[in-house]
Amino acid sequence: MRGRLKLAQYGLTLALFLVPLVSFAVAAYLRFATHLLPRYSSDAEPSSYFGLLLLTTILWALITEHYELNSIETQLLAKATAGRVFLACVLTYVAVLSITFFYRGTTFSRLFIWLSCFNLYVLTLFVQLVFSRFWGRTENNGKRTFQILMIGADSFARRVAGSLVADRVTTCRIKGYVRLPGQHCDLEGTSLYELSDIDRLAIGNGIDDVVVAVPPERFGDLPGIRKQLAPICAPIRLALDLGENVERRQRLFTFGDLLMIDLQSTPAESFLYIILKRAFDLCFSAVALVLAAPLFVLIAIAIRLSSPGPVIFVQERVGLNGKLFRMLKFRTMSMSSADESDTRWTVRNDPRCTRIGKFLRQTGLDELPQFFNVLRGEMSVVGPRPERPVLVQRFMQSVGNYNRRHYLKVGITGWAQVNGWRGDTSIEKRIEYDLYYVGHWTLLFDLRIVLLTLLRGFTDKNAY
Repeated sequence: MRGRLKLAQYGLTLALFLVPLVSFAVAAYLRFATHLLPRYSSDAEPSSYFGLLLLTTILWALITEHYELNSIETQLLAKATAGRVFLACVLTYVAVLSITFFYRGTTFSRLFIWLSCFNLYVLTLFVQLVFSRFWGRTENNGKRTFQILMIGADSFARRVAGSLVADRVTTCRIKGYVRLPGQHCDLEGTSLYELSDIDRLAIGNGIDDVVVAVPPERFGDLPGIRKQLAPICAPIRLALDLGENVERRQRLFTFGDLLMIDLQSTPAESFLYIILKRAFDLCFSAVALVLAAPLFVLIAIAIRLSSPGPVIFVQERVGLNGKLFRMLKFRTMSMSSADESDTRWTVRNDPRCTRIGKFLRQTGLDELPQFFNVLRGEMSVVGPRPERPVLVQRFMQSVGNYNRRHYLKVGITGWAQVNGWRGDTSIEKRIEYDLYYVGHWTLLFDLRIVLLTLLRGFTDKNAY
């Protein structure tokens, strides 16, 4: 069962990884070898385009993995929609163009870039169509049925067997169930065996796979069960039931000589978040700081003239994974004790705000120094807004799943803020939007929030 799936998986992955090569070949032929399209420049330097192909292939391989385009289940269960392929292609070329923007060794043909992107999209859909048709034809021509022997006879074993039989990727048939010692049987009308029957089941019964289905409380019995299954000469699998609140998509992995499973993973561990989001944060922050440099000078002068005290306000906030960092802001209030600033909530017409401070808060300009936090890796351009430790402790007690917002880096702007949930507004609604962002994060989602921030940042009635 698993061997056939792995062979199909390797074939699909290889086909998808070759798509950029074919896309570039077709684009190069149309752009440089025919007269179908106008030519505005001299012949291209092949070595530069080979480097571009290598970069595109690497990014494409990583992004197809993220969107699970190379997954058999994604293909056959109709999850690989044209929209998902389109997002993968766009994200690949956004990353390629962002990287090549800083490369001055040669100038790439824009028409070639667009042609290769279009080819990538069409050819990926073609690969998916061919794979689905091939698999479907194999199914219709009497694809082999895998005979499964279930170890376990309780309700969990029955659920596992039901999932195997209902699977659309492979065709499985339950050969029988083996009841474990002291186990209550929750089966009817099926072949039932005892562990003592293993010797006679091992030979001549056409068993392709053995699936061990035991609940968590019997994990301690696994070494003994495995020893008693020694006569079986077929592959033996373990179906895991880790109880409630453990997402089924979490994966097993090895760490040294340890076998581990993610009970709780976050998007912050993915390639797209670690590499592409960080690259976006660095580029965006660097450009923002350069463009805003004159504003920094003007704001600093205005703050010093409006009230005594430092220009920059530094306050401890809670960031990724609950770690503390010192967040920077332009000072917008009169000087007060640390206890008051750390615990008191800002309200509309707050008497502590200076005149220039009120303007800075309404326009969001007081957040500009946080781009330095982004450069230091403490924050992101987009993410849930960072909160003070004392308030985090309070909200953890009163708002369910509050701390899940710290699965990602905190940000200068966020999904809750562009939807108006900032200032003295509902904490529950703010967390609802923050958790939606955590659960649906993509780089394109970040770009959308940045655009909405630019459009709404100066008009938000709750900014004070």
